[in-house]
Amino acid sequence: MNPDPSPKPAPNPAAPPEPPVPTVVQIEHGLVIAGVVLVAVLIAFVAAGGFYLRRVAQDVPKPGAERLSVDLSRIGISKAGPRRIDYARLDRRMRLLAEKKSVVGVAIVTIENGEISFAKGYGVTTDGAEGKPVDAHTVFRWASVSKGVAATLLAKMAEEKKLSLRDPVSRWAPSLKLPENAQDVATIDNLLSQSLGIWKNAYDRDLEDGHDPKEIRSRLNQIPLLCPPGKCYSYQNIAYDAASEAAEHAGHKSYAALVQQELFGPLGMQSATTTREGLESSPSWARPHTGRRELKVADAYYRTPAAGGVNSSIIDLGIWMRAQMGGAPRVLSKRVLREIHSPRIRTFSIHRQRELDQSLKEASYGLGWRIWHYQGRQVIGHRGAVDGYRSLILFDPLLKAGVGMLWNSTAVEPTGMQLEVMDMLYNLPFKDWMELDK
Repeated sequence: MNPDPSPKPAPNPAAPPEPPVPTVVQIEHGLVIAGVVLVAVLIAFVAAGGFYLRRVAQDVPKPGAERLSVDLSRIGISKAGPRRIDYARLDRRMRLLAEKKSVVGVAIVTIENGEISFAKGYGVTTDGAEGKPVDAHTVFRWASVSKGVAATLLAKMAEEKKLSLRDPVSRWAPSLKLPENAQDVATIDNLLSQSLGIWKNAYDRDLEDGHDPKEIRSRLNQIPLLCPPGKCYSYQNIAYDAASEAAEHAGHKSYAALVQQELFGPLGMQSATTTREGLESSPSWARPHTGRRELKVADAYYRTPAAGGVNSSIIDLGIWMRAQMGGAPRVLSKRVLREIHSPRIRTFSIHRQRELDQSLKEASYGLGWRIWHYQGRQVIGHRGAVDGYRSLILFDPLLKAGVGMLWNSTAVEPTGMQLEVMDMLYNLPFKDWMELDK
C-alpha cells in the first residue's frame, strides 16, 4: 500500500457547507432496518413453510403397509368436484367379495376428480398359515393390462422421433415373420392394435411349453393370414411382444430399462417391475391360486414382457391409471394419450358373454387399450389373466374417474366391481354386478 505524498489542503471558511451527513445516515439506517425486517419476514416464511411441510409429511401416509392399506378417500382428492362414489358401500362390498371361497386376495383403487381416492387390500397373500393380509402395497401381476405399458412406451418414443408408428414392423422387430411377408406391410400401429391379421393367440401354447418367443415369432409365417394387416382384429401375445423388441432396437436399452426410465420412474411407481424376480423379491407379494390351491409362479409371459410382464401394487396401478387420464402431462402428453386411446379396429367375441360384457358396447381396440361405451359414455380399459392372477382397469377419461383391481386367483366375481363403481360415478341405481347376493 503506497502512502499519498501530497499535502492536504487547509479548510476554507468561505467554502459552502457540505451536505448534512445525518440524512445519509438516516437513509442507511432505514435501509438497515428494512433489511432486518425483510430477513425476519423471510425467516418467518421459511419457518412457516417448514411447519407446513412437516404438517404435510405428517398428514400424507408414509411408505409402509400399515399406513396405506386404508381408505384414502379423505386425503386423495385435491381437486374440486362432486363426490359420487359411496366409499362405505364400496368397502362393504369388497369385504363381502373377500369372503368368497374362490377369492384369496384382492386389492382395489379408485380415482375420482383426477386423484386417487381409495386404495385398499382385502383377503390374504396365500391361503394357509403363511398368508399375510393383502394391503395397498402388496404386489400382484398385471397380466395383459401390461399391453398398455408397451403401447404407451412406443407412442412416447414415436413422439420423440425415435421411431414412427407407421414404420413397418420388420424395421424394428426382425424376429417377427408373417405369412406372405406381411411383416413388411404391417406397421407398429397394426401390431399394437392387435390387427396383424393372424390367428388369435397364435402359438401361445408353445410359449407356455417353454419355447423362446423370438423363435416362435420367426415361424408365425407358417399359418395363413385371416386378413391383410389392419383389416381385422385378432388378439395376440407372442406377436404383440414384438413391441418389446422394437422398443429395444429404437431405444438401445433393454425393455425393462426403457420402461423404468420413460414411465415407471418419472411417474413414481416404486413397486412396478417387469420380471419374475421383481415380483418375488417384493416385501409383500400375492401368490397365484386356482381356487384355494397355491400355484407356482409361471414365467412364460415374463418372457413376453410387452404382452404380460408387469407387476405392481394397487397404489402403482392407480398412479398408472391417473397418468392415462392426463394426470401426468410432463410424462404423458395429450398427444400420446390421444394416439393410444383412439379406436383402431372393432372387436367382436364369438364366446357367450355375461351380462357385464354385453353392457360394455361398441367394443374397439386402440393401441394396447380397449375402448367401449357404457351408459352412453366412452370408457377405456383392459383386463388381464395369467395362471393364478387376474387384473382390470376401467376409466372415464372425461370424468377423470375410474377403478383398477388386482387379485391372486381365477375368480370371476371381482370383475363385476368395475361396473358397480362406474354406476356410482354415473349416479345409477345399485346393481349386484358381482352377484354376491345370490
